[in-house]
Amino acid sequence: MADQVLSRAPRWFVVAFGLFLVGGLTVPAHGQVAQSSALFLRIEPDSRAAGMGNAGVAIADNANTMFWNPSGLAFQETTQAGLTHANWLPEFNANLFYEYLVGTYHVDGVGTFGGNVQFLNLGETEVRNDQGTVLNVVSSYQLATATSYGVKVSERLGIGTSLRFIYSKLASPPGEDGENGRASTFATDISALYRSAPFALGGADATFSAGLNIANLGGTLDFDSNSLRKDPIPASLRFGPALTIDFDEYNSLTFATDFNKSLVSTERKVVDGDTARVGKTGFEALFDSWGSARGQVGPDEKATSLSLVEQFTVGTGVEYWYSDLFALRTGYYYENPDNGDRQFLTFGAGLRYNIVGVDISYLYTAEDESPLANTLRFSLLFNFQ
Repeated sequence: MADQVLSRAPRWFVVAFGLFLVGGLTVPAHGQVAQSSALFLRIEPDSRAAGMGNAGVAIADNANTMFWNPSGLAFQETTQAGLTHANWLPEFNANLFYEYLVGTYHVDGVGTFGGNVQFLNLGETEVRNDQGTVLNVVSSYQLATATSYGVKVSERLGIGTSLRFIYSKLASPPGEDGENGRASTFATDISALYRSAPFALGGADATFSAGLNIANLGGTLDFDSNSLRKDPIPASLRFGPALTIDFDEYNSLTFATDFNKSLVSTERKVVDGDTARVGKTGFEALFDSWGSARGQVGPDEKATSLSLVEQFTVGTGVEYWYSDLFALRTGYYYENPDNGDRQFLTFGAGLRYNIVGVDISYLYTAEDESPLANTLRFSLLFNFQ
């Protein structure tokens, strides 16, 4: 008697989640841009940068720098610990939630070390027989753990790296061509951050910074050992500038912008008459993701062509601090309509008192039915001098 799978967050929803997360995945053309798995690695865990339109690669001044730019650790000499929580895709009311734990530790003369854990709950799947009897309940989730290190190579330049273990457990019907819904791989980040000396700007003191992070360079996820298919993880290139202006001892403004591009590539292989999409490793995609790409398919079933510029997303934002105690933030995120069409405003606030920091961000979309609409993130940060 064949088993059936009925789910509270069913398999089609997991796939839809991935599609919505990247705003509509592009389809590969000439081996350039392609679908990827473990998309939870793209969720921005930091409520501070999330309130600034997802711009954080050049700010990178607290423990959450490990997501945006590990080289930011090079400029940090305190011990920190933090936590971020978000109910993910709240418009679906599907009980998805995202958790992020992070911590750093500085060693004089050596550099700063960090570690973090990312966890995305994808709900539960009920396995039933033909009579509707529940045979089992399977949890689905995705998990990543990472260690990071940053060190200064000069007074103004820091470099950093991360080593990440990625594990994905997705519900799979029993006996389905050997699938077990489990896969794992490793990835690494390579990053750099430059910070200028203070300089005069219109009667105020200012500092300029620029950051670069190549994230999630690694292997592929093999969910089915009997299949040729290999799912690439979402490697990406992120870079951008930031400018901080200190008007006086109480008031400061920071402007930041991030440019981000997916570094994912696949190819199709035929073995013994079977055709499968085989994802290339992040190191291969680093050199194979720079041509034109196929965009989303329109109502006429014809796909648009994306130039290299159209494959980039842009996040820009501004942050105001009063006396290093209270902050207000806002930002804007843009993605080409044929490359996912995520476009939204972000708002945020922060509070620092003694060793405790609290940040909150809110995502607003013009489309009420957007799955990202009304996303709230809460972050706690403890700074031990």
